[in-house]
Amino acid sequence: MPEYDYEKMKKDAEPFITFEKDVKNRIAYITFNRPDELNSTNMGMRQNYADLIHKCNVDDDVKVVVIRGEGDDFGSGGDLPEQREMLENPGMSLLHELSINDENVKYPPGDSYRYLSTVTDHYAKARAGNRPLQELKKISIIEAKGYCYGWHFYQAGDADLVISSDDALFGHPAFRYVGWGPRLWWWAETMGLRRFSEMLFTGRPFTAEEMRECGFVNSVVPREDLEAETLKYALACSRSRPTDTVAVQKTFLELYKQHKGEYFGSLLTGLVEGLLPMMTNDKENEVDLTGDTFGKGLNNVVKDNDLNFPPEWRLSRSGRKKP
Repeated sequence: MPEYDYEKMKKDAEPFITFEKDVKNRIAYITFNRPDELNSTNMGMRQNYADLIHKCNVDDDVKVVVIRGEGDDFGSGGDLPEQREMLENPGMSLLHELSINDENVKYPPGDSYRYLSTVTDHYAKARAGNRPLQELKKISIIEAKGYCYGWHFYQAGDADLVISSDDALFGHPAFRYVGWGPRLWWWAETMGLRRFSEMLFTGRPFTAEEMRECGFVNSVVPREDLEAETLKYALACSRSRPTDTVAVQKTFLELYKQHKGEYFGSLLTGLVEGLLPMMTNDKENEVDLTGDTFGKGLNNVVKDNDLNFPPEWRLSRSGRKKP
């Protein structure tokens, strides 16, 4: 049996995503249910999410898919403890990320280009759970609140509509700690090049209002009105043209997105991400998540680095309150 059993990982992650259907209105609700971990997603969650989107694509009881988070946040991105294990053990087999449970399959060695690029290229595929909304022929709506970071930011960028609370923060920690993310190309398309360049180079999160101004978010409301605002949009979409028409509309939009290079951008970023081991650090003031900084813990490293930036540019809510 392989050291990491992806089927067990998916099974263990099942409680962290709930699925409900309002058959009368043909609205499906996918809710990330890991509030104690800010709804961060591990590998099992990502793959279960991809499976749910795939089923919604087929299910004739579903016309609209609403994606949301339990608790205070939509989600803070990928699971740090899981990522830490990968960072601290360069060369470990990543077959579980590829849904392979076969000890006779030899994963590429840690000093090869293919070691990392095999996974980063996989992240460009819908089955990996990063971009399944791009292939959904139903209407997708993100209900954003609190943190909308990392992997959750991917989903907001790929959705048809984004409804946000006024306290939401959007961005990707990888811009400060790695330099890129799998949806780089499409974020530039949805935000506009100038605004996205600011997010990319400063690493700062953007507020809900800033994201509305650049066309990324459709509606911004107070937190207490968020659920009702999302339902208003979902019901309007469910009562509009028939699902066959929606499928045609979504096909049109998918062709438009491919004309704009959406999937090309995912593949290109996968190639770039595969070059990460070749990136050398500057001599001073560099945070290396794969080096000795792990001695004081990954969370502490991230928090300490956050304080190097102006309060309003910090990623954490607690850090933004400090002078």
